[in-house]
Amino acid sequence: MDDAVLRLTEDLTSQRVPIPVFKQHLKEYRERLKQRFFDGENANILVHEHARFLDALLTLAWERFNWNENLRSWRKTRISLIAVGGYGRGELHPSSDIDLLILLERNHYQLHASNIQSFLTLLWDIGLEVGHSVRSIKDSSRLARVDVTVITAMMEARTITGSDELRALMVKQTAVRRMWSAKAFFEAKINEQYDRHQKSDHTEYSLEPNVKTSPGGLRDIQTVMWIAKRRFGAVTFDDLVEQNFLTPSERDILADGQSLLWKIRFGLHAITDKEEDRLLFEYQKELSSLLGFEDNDQLAVEQFMQQYYLSAMQIRMVTELLLQHFDEAILRANERVRVSPVDKYFRIANDYIEVTSPDVFVRHPPALLKIFVAMGKDAEIKGIRAATVRLIQASVDLIDDEFRSNPEVTELFLTLLRSGEHLFSQLRRMERYGILGAYIPEFQHIIGQMQFDLFHIYTVDAHTLQVVRNMRRFRYKNREQEFPIAAHIHARLPKIELLYIAGLYHDIAKGMGGDHSQLGEDMAVSFCERHGLSTWDTNLVAWLVRNHLVMSGTAQRKDISDPEVIREFALFVADQVRLDYLYALTVADINATNPTLWNGWRASLMRGLYLETKKQLRQGLENYVDRSEYIHENQEHAISRLAEHGLTLREIVEAWGHVDEDYFVRESISDISWHTIGIHEHEDNNVPLVLIRNGSVTRRDEGATHIFIHSHKRATLFRDSVNALVRLNLDIVDARIAESVSGFMFYTFIILNDQGQPVSEGYQFENIRSTLLRHIMSDDEISPERHRTPRILKPFSFKTEIILSHDEARGYTILQVTTPDRPGLLALISDVFMTYRLQLLNARITTLGERVEDLFYLVDADGNMLEDERIGRPLVSELQERLNQFLEEAAA
Repeated sequence: MDDAVLRLTEDLTSQRVPIPVFKQHLKEYRERLKQRFFDGENANILVHEHARFLDALLTLAWERFNWNENLRSWRKTRISLIAVGGYGRGELHPSSDIDLLILLERNHYQLHASNIQSFLTLLWDIGLEVGHSVRSIKDSSRLARVDVTVITAMMEARTITGSDELRALMVKQTAVRRMWSAKAFFEAKINEQYDRHQKSDHTEYSLEPNVKTSPGGLRDIQTVMWIAKRRFGAVTFDDLVEQNFLTPSERDILADGQSLLWKIRFGLHAITDKEEDRLLFEYQKELSSLLGFEDNDQLAVEQFMQQYYLSAMQIRMVTELLLQHFDEAILRANERVRVSPVDKYFRIANDYIEVTSPDVFVRHPPALLKIFVAMGKDAEIKGIRAATVRLIQASVDLIDDEFRSNPEVTELFLTLLRSGEHLFSQLRRMERYGILGAYIPEFQHIIGQMQFDLFHIYTVDAHTLQVVRNMRRFRYKNREQEFPIAAHIHARLPKIELLYIAGLYHDIAKGMGGDHSQLGEDMAVSFCERHGLSTWDTNLVAWLVRNHLVMSGTAQRKDISDPEVIREFALFVADQVRLDYLYALTVADINATNPTLWNGWRASLMRGLYLETKKQLRQGLENYVDRSEYIHENQEHAISRLAEHGLTLREIVEAWGHVDEDYFVRESISDISWHTIGIHEHEDNNVPLVLIRNGSVTRRDEGATHIFIHSHKRATLFRDSVNALVRLNLDIVDARIAESVSGFMFYTFIILNDQGQPVSEGYQFENIRSTLLRHIMSDDEISPERHRTPRILKPFSFKTEIILSHDEARGYTILQVTTPDRPGLLALISDVFMTYRLQLLNARITTLGERVEDLFYLVDADGNMLEDERIGRPLVSELQERLNQFLEEAAA
């Protein structure tokens, strides 16, 4: 660094025009700085070196101006250049803002205005991103009194050049005895942190965290250090250890965590060439490689992010512990302590639980769980005293196999699961303090484990605890409207703790290789046996863990209007108790995977499957409804309802036109009536009929918009309809197609807007109708607009998988396409179907984060299953080729 400054000084002396010299030296220095980082040099060293180089560069720039020119009394108008913010701490990442304060002794701004403007212009011209303010000591004091960010910046002020006496005077004017008492400063910083965390939904586990501002980030460390400096004069982590606020191990957590965050932040700036503090998906892979991670059983990017999340969790735990210490030392130092006993191990002191003596956990290790059971029983307990938290963490090693097998301990854990208050909060505390991972060792490996996709928005441990939280929420009155069936189930489950155990174990084997459902089942059985559960209870939990994905898969991928599908699922669950537990687990799981997945459409699928299965179980598995009987029954109900609208049997039959029988299986009676009335009233059969309504009229398909198209048979009808809906940026989640003997097509599309909600009525309905008619009736294909691939989808790429299978009993071929989600995908697939003159009977379109898993039920032009040699294999080959090309173009 000294050599770089020397060369800069020499070149400035020899060159008359300074801007190119400054600019070139700055660029070269930063390039060398980045290369040193890429070569593995410690970011801690580089950020401090960068700050020192900028000190020298700014000093040389400052000295090019005569700051004493035309001043009658220089002592009264002294001026200094001060570094503030992170730069004031002597820390500067490659693209960080350079925060400067130009400090004047008095309010004689006009005497320096020209020089200040020229100085700042020089900095901008040479390429420095400068955040600056120009203030006198008096103005600085006035602003600091009302703005906590200003007083904070002044606490970190450092003189770059000019008189350091000015900075000292400013610090003296803003001392704690003059403004911002320790209490007021503490409360302001706590409020700042709350607002900052709220933007990250109070979780350190967001998919694209900000290493600076997310919970467990750099700002959390800085917050506790600002408070410590303001109140206790502590400047370093070692100072806090000396004052007994930190233990040496906690100091190491903060120091190591800060080093990791600096390394990540430095890397982000280096690879983006801008002040980028967000770990966006497109940077995570590159950074993981840069930092030396390699793929093994776990992707390199997932290993890297797990390291980040574990560090963020530990930083958050230590900083929260520190803030609680500060709270007790600053806000409650003179507070009268109100103590009430809990038992011989614990007592409540001012609403916080604490041990009765420091050796409680050593004398009686089961107390490590008893404290959380006590909190679960008393909603008035706000938390655990900081000193007791430390004792808990220091006692984690007491949890061994003997501890885990202790009947008193296992009963305590089951009692906790049955507790009436704040189960989620207790489990989360147990995780943060290391108790949960020690008591359930298999839980330890999923802590901080992320899955590099858009489908799972939480780490596996956060998702698991969120599942339990959702299960608890089912019992709240204010959730009954959102989850009516789950709320009813929760109230009548015979043993609620079995549901929670299944929730804890359903994903616990993720990342271990193999089928996580089967591995998780084995682990769940061991847990149940260790906790003395009966054989029946153990078998139920094991069955739930093994099959936790079956109900959602059935609802989303199979035609649940088909009575045979319902009967198969009823045979699978076998009884009402299993159905109830599985439904509650599935709904909690979906909502904890990604809240956007749970929309009205998916809710209606799950509700429909549950109610139809429940009905089948009540009738008895041996008394299932015959398909032809089911069709006849639906026709009779529809005829009866249509008669009430004044339609004769002849008019009804004419409208139906001997449509495929499957139509009466897939469509509800309400929709059949709606379609039939529309067909009967439609006057011009040369113009397709397009009906649109939202699905609240019937419980089936509720939460989505229905489009019904009745048209003369056209080879391009499906493709043209898809193109129209793609143009309108609408998502097709289901398509049902039937054909009548009279040559008409009955198309039903179930659609959602880009927010996963039904389309608003009125203008949007009319726009959909007119766009569909324009596409369908055009003699030439109207190509869909090419929407740009969203930024968030681009980092995710995987091999397209196409599977062709045949359903001999139903006489159709099933095409399953799993591929990265990109705008216009369905339009391309429909175009390939047209090439092979295929008839689409049904389609299930499922988008799961960055991937789509689409199912198409197909027959050939003659209504037969696809022959593998003649159509099947060529279809798969062409579709694979077209999709690969499409994805390459989308990535460009």
